Amino acid sequence: MLKFLPRSIFAGKTIVSHLPKSALQIPFYRSMSNTSGNEIISHETTLDGRTIFWEKAGIGTHNALFLPGAIGSTRTDFGPQLSKMDGSKLSLYSWDPSGYGKSRPPNRTWPDKFFDRDAADVKALVKDIGLEKVSLVGWSDGGITALVVAVLYPEIVDKLVIFGANCYMTKSDVDALENIRDLDKWSERMRKPFEDVYGAEYFRELWNDWINAYRSYYDNHNGDIVKDRVCEINKPTLIIHGQLDPLVPQEHPDYLHSQIAGSKLINWPEAKHNLHLRYADDFNKLVTDFLVNDV
Repeated sequence: MLKFLPRSIFAGKTIVSHLPKSALQIPFYRSMSNTSGNEIISHETTLDGRTIFWEKAGIGTHNALFLPGAIGSTRTDFGPQLSKMDGSKLSLYSWDPSGYGKSRPPNRTWPDKFFDRDAADVKALVKDIGLEKVSLVGWSDGGITALVVAVLYPEIVDKLVIFGANCYMTKSDVDALENIRDLDKWSERMRKPFEDVYGAEYFRELWNDWINAYRSYYDNHNGDIVKDRVCEINKPTLIIHGQLDPLVPQEHPDYLHSQIAGSKLINWPEAKHNLHLRYADDFNKLVTDFLVNDV
């Protein structure tokens, strides 16, 4: 079962963890920063003629692959994880999905049910790296990809950590999506990391294309991404939910928790969608404990 987190790690708040048919309170205290830092080594490989950029940090025996969110990349989405998680216990991998970040050219394409393509790429990348199994840590779109991988290619999955993700779409989800389509409504601080990667003009094009492709699951597939099959997942799974997340309502982590046998759900009361960046040290400790210690 999920262990109580040491009091030295956090500072004065509460995380609610829902275990099967029960709930418990976990003391939540601010963590101390890890100042050591891992060396991050960059790599490129080719999958079906497409460039795939990936990075590795750490030399630990447990392999974990971090899957970024929409139009994200290793450094925009997982910098604090690659650099600061315990590299003596974990070998940390992350990638830029095809057409994102440094996995260009070619630019991103959008096949129907594009998460299936990304999942197939994850399987191919794991094989190309030379790993038999990895734990998947997926944020937002990366969390969805991780769920699809666990359903379609369970043989490569060790454990799952899912946050800011869903396996189906509702009308409310589509409305929330459309509310963030207009980049002119974003703050400059929010736009800048993506504009630095893609340039302002291509970022707008890519963002609009992503929203159209994502909402196509609702328009063309009754909102089903992998809803009816997540019950097939039998890997140890930790679901983390920021309860102030404006994009992913509580029903989504609750549904995943109800469908994935033995899964653990931690509700993080004051966290939003980017909880792993806002509370990086706390997130890193929580995930490391689950990957390395929790069985």
